[in-house]
Amino acid sequence: MPNRRKLAFALAGSLAGASLVARAQQDGRTWRVAFFYFGSRQSALSTGRFAAFVDGMRALGYVEGRNLHIDSRFGEADAERLPALAAELVQAKIDVVVASGSPVYRVLRDINLPVVVTVTADPVIDGIAASLARPGGNFTGLTDTAAVLGPKHLELLMSAVPRLTRIGALVNPDNGSHPKQLQGLTLAAQKFGVQVVKASAAAVADLATAFAAFARERVAAFMVFGDTFFTQELAAIAQGAVERRLPSVYLPIDYARIGGLMSYGPDFVDNFRRAASFVDKILKGAKPAELSFQQPTKYVFAVNLKTARAMGIALPQTLLLRADEVIE
Repeated sequence: MPNRRKLAFALAGSLAGASLVARAQQDGRTWRVAFFYFGSRQSALSTGRFAAFVDGMRALGYVEGRNLHIDSRFGEADAERLPALAAELVQAKIDVVVASGSPVYRVLRDINLPVVVTVTADPVIDGIAASLARPGGNFTGLTDTAAVLGPKHLELLMSAVPRLTRIGALVNPDNGSHPKQLQGLTLAAQKFGVQVVKASAAAVADLATAFAAFARERVAAFMVFGDTFFTQELAAIAQGAVERRLPSVYLPIDYARIGGLMSYGPDFVDNFRRAASFVDKILKGAKPAELSFQQPTKYVFAVNLKTARAMGIALPQTLLLRADEVIE
């Protein structure tokens, strides 16, 4: 008898769940979600970031062509294009925007749409949140903790380059979080007697000037600060580093895979997958103002051994053993 009672309860629960699904399908609602990416379409696809977001939505029951329409916009790393693209999203009557890149966040601040951020070093500095715990506006999402990873990158470069005394920092003058990051890196470097040399780049043409500054200042290695423009130009930065035999480190694993010496940072693809959970909550009625920003849960360290050999660098075995991925 108890088994029959359990079966009856289970059957009732199953029927109730099926009823809810049927009712949702009968509503015929198609949610309109925008994917607003500062970089290029190719960048979003080749890095797996767009696919990760789509997979995240599918896992939560949102399928394109059935109950979901994704309206994609790509800035092609051109900030001047963004206001017009943002205006198009307003006209399209978007329910939620999934956004990437500080320049994109800036144009979305003036638009009354819920926004889920996929990557930000500091949403407070970006001007899109009052605090991580209580954003208080139209923005919520995920951070990349880039603001605190400078000392870690310094440690990795010091392991790869013995007797390192001068290190370069590639920054974007348009990125509001970089001054604070540079200050933190400088303080950490001073403890080891290492001098930090800053070089700025906000456009492709600036990269050659930045490398020239590193050569003039005789830096022995450099790190790239987290920035959407730099992520867009991964190949150019990695190639420039190899040509000048400059060991380097950057946040996304794509940097090591494309030819940079090392990468250490959050699993950005996972951030895009997790962004779907924020979208789901907002579509179900939650307010971005009340959804806390979340930090990454996965970090990845990669080393490109082929690049090390090309630069004549003998990476210590202890460093290689720590790597999640060694690229031959």
